[in-house]
Amino acid sequence: MTELLGKRYEEQLRTAFEAAYNGIVLVDTDIRILALNSAAEKILGISKREAVGRSFLELVPESGFPEVLSRKKSQAACSVKIGDKVYLSNRSPVIVDGELVGAVAVLQDITELNRIKSQLEETRRLKNILEVILDSAYEGIVVVDENGIITMFNDAYCRFLKVRKEDMVGRHVTDVIENTRMHIVVKTGQPEIRQIQHIQGHDMICDRIPIKKDGKIIGAVGKVLFRDVSEVDELLKQTEQLKEQLKYYKRELENERKTRYSLENIIGESPMMANLKELVKKVAKSPSTVLIRGESGTGKELLAHAIHNLSPRRSCPFVKVNCAAVPENLLESELFGYEEGAFTGAKKGGKPGKFEQAHGGTIFLDEIGDMPLKMQIKILRVLQEKEVERLGSTKTINVDVRVIAATNRNLERLINERKFREDLFYRLNVVNLEIPPLRERKEDIPLLADFLVKKLCKSLGIGEKNISQSTYNVLLRYKWPGNVRELENALERALNVIDSDIIQPEHLPYYIRQSGNSLKDGVFNLKSIVEETEKETIKRALNAAGGSSLEAAKLLGISKSTFYDKLAKYGIKCFR
Repeated sequence: MTELLGKRYEEQLRTAFEAAYNGIVLVDTDIRILALNSAAEKILGISKREAVGRSFLELVPESGFPEVLSRKKSQAACSVKIGDKVYLSNRSPVIVDGELVGAVAVLQDITELNRIKSQLEETRRLKNILEVILDSAYEGIVVVDENGIITMFNDAYCRFLKVRKEDMVGRHVTDVIENTRMHIVVKTGQPEIRQIQHIQGHDMICDRIPIKKDGKIIGAVGKVLFRDVSEVDELLKQTEQLKEQLKYYKRELENERKTRYSLENIIGESPMMANLKELVKKVAKSPSTVLIRGESGTGKELLAHAIHNLSPRRSCPFVKVNCAAVPENLLESELFGYEEGAFTGAKKGGKPGKFEQAHGGTIFLDEIGDMPLKMQIKILRVLQEKEVERLGSTKTINVDVRVIAATNRNLERLINERKFREDLFYRLNVVNLEIPPLRERKEDIPLLADFLVKKLCKSLGIGEKNISQSTYNVLLRYKWPGNVRELENALERALNVIDSDIIQPEHLPYYIRQSGNSLKDGVFNLKSIVEETEKETIKRALNAAGGSSLEAAKLLGISKSTFYDKLAKYGIKCFR
């Protein structure tokens, strides 16, 4: 009977052993497999017949059995990787009648649990990030679930309502926020945008937006855009101010890029000037390149402005470049622009050149005769190909630009001296406009003088002045080597020293008054005439030399010491 009960008990144990969901492996003291259940077969990928008698270490090197057998102590919840899965392993020594006979391990697949754990940790991380973002926001933000229960409440809203976040989460939104409609939005699913809500004496502007997932409403988010309607008024006021500033700067930019002069500003009714004006009207209509030639001070820039103003390009930019004023090492970047990092000190993001800035309009290349030969080649390419390449770039940029060039130099002589390219000359000289010097159109002097006096009186802020007939006579006798510019300077000088409403000859510079006079015009003190002439000549030499005393002395053909003696004699100041 006892034997029968023993067999029945053994069968029950075997049945339970086989039916266990987790894998069970029994090894002897040499860690050879004595038995394993069906679950363990699947885990190890081996049958009982093949497994029994083999070393378990061959199948699972990190089994932990050696330590369990040597220390005769159990190991619980140990992680072990078998194949591409992770198992939780509980290992225990098997002791019979006080003697160690082997060890047993139970293996539970926790691969899915680890995946769920990772997802949970990632969800928590994203939730923390979301909470940080919400708490960093200036606007008050509240989130409710489908029942109107608060799940999130950011710091800004807490500060506004003077509450604690932990006291808000978990409560119904109507118990916390005055005049709220969040619970209604959850029911209707209809967003409510830019709504006024009265809270704690403030008319606030709020958004209430339902949250949907798979077409089902799972909650709603509310956001306070402005804590008081007065904030909106202030914002509108600031916006209007910014709009006005933008309009102002746009007007300034347009004025900077547009021309200041028109054909009406070209004063003169002489036959030469009348013919020139008629030619300008015809030339302005075409996109052809124009070369304006004339002595210094004749008004070449003014003529370029007039051409642009009469052209179909008048609403587009007018960009001026003084080829003589820009240093040679900067001229290329000024004309063609540069990319970021093209050279030390290059502006971040690069900069467009003058040709790009003038796209669709006109570029005025003043003093083209002083352009370095190296740059002349590149200008020729722009005229031929209608494209530019920024400094430091390999890409070409197409430009639609009309070129107007001007010079007071003799370009034909410069070509013979190999200082100006002949091919560029012919590219520029498509339409040639010659401005006559003032001495060749003296009949325009009275008209010009009247115009300039009116303009100067306005700019100087003085009352209207007139010119006497004797002053006109003096102006007509003078040769005007500096042309209209010199005439304007002489009249401005007169207006600064005048003590009446009539400009008399004595108000003009001495060298102009003296011009054309002879002994029959009156009795003169020869010494004073010589000194006055010498003084004026020194001033003109200094002006021509750009203020350099050394260069002025060279122009006059005298030594530097003699030049300084004369400066002291006439009280002329020189800073270089």
